Amino acid sequence: MRNAFASEITALAATDPTLIMMTADIGNRLFDRFKDQFPDRLFNCGVAEANMIGMAAGLASGGFRPICYTITPFITYRCYEQIRVDVCYHQKPVTIVGTGSGLSYASLGVTHHSCEDIAVMRVLPGMTVLCPADAFEVRALLRASRLWNGPVYMRIGKKGEPTVHASTPELTIGKALPIRSGSEVALLSTGNMLPSAMETAGLLAQKGVSCEVVSFHTVKPLDEDYLRSAFSKFKLVATLEEHSILGGLGGSVAEWLADGDGPRARMIRLGTGDHFLHTAGEQEFAREHYGLTPAKISEAILSRLN
Repeated sequence: MRNAFASEITALAATDPTLIMMTADIGNRLFDRFKDQFPDRLFNCGVAEANMIGMAAGLASGGFRPICYTITPFITYRCYEQIRVDVCYHQKPVTIVGTGSGLSYASLGVTHHSCEDIAVMRVLPGMTVLCPADAFEVRALLRASRLWNGPVYMRIGKKGEPTVHASTPELTIGKALPIRSGSEVALLSTGNMLPSAMETAGLLAQKGVSCEVVSFHTVKPLDEDYLRSAFSKFKLVATLEEHSILGGLGGSVAEWLADGDGPRARMIRLGTGDHFLHTAGEQEFAREHYGLTPAKISEAILSRLN
């Protein structure tokens, strides 16, 4: 995903002179093409993420469209006050991009995990939260975010993630994207779990269960039209994310459901549990620990469905 991000940002900068790229001591080689073409529009702010956010808010006040980029826990938790006060309070068009989200950096330990970032970012007034599923969705959402009037948070993976789309899809911020049709279970996936969601749907089909798969690339604002349809049509609605079951996509949908009326399907939230992982291991190890493999996801859905 991060290679697609760097490539797309460079292409967008060629047509948008207000685009400013900012990093926090990361991505020097990743942004070599950008630096070669636009040396005056790339700022490496060093290990000073809070300062980077403040600079971005100032640049946005001057008519620029800054993009801030670094590893997810450092660009969210470390400078949350600056995001809240400098960017959101003033409704500045700053795009904040966290790379290596969720369990992408699981082998580096909990300091590099980010399983609470959706939760803390979506509660900020005016903040839009985007979670692309693959490299193609990264490109599409970056294009859409350039036209968005206000703060945007985008969480992406690292590199080498499998793609689901064959080409860049037509995406609209706030509108879910159906990937596979079904009639019994709606599997709402956000971020890099979409390939696993597709594999899960295949496993469920072998069990005789028809599963619709939807990319919820936007967690805030939610696609309420789709949710109304899904909870009146399906037997079960499942949310899937490489994020805590508290406060992420699952929490957002549960909050929406609690405020609504009318027919309601059953619901299950699939994500990381309410505990830290104290053992270091690769991403697949961490997913196994949290029950986020296609086999365990399908088991959980079947159990809830029955």
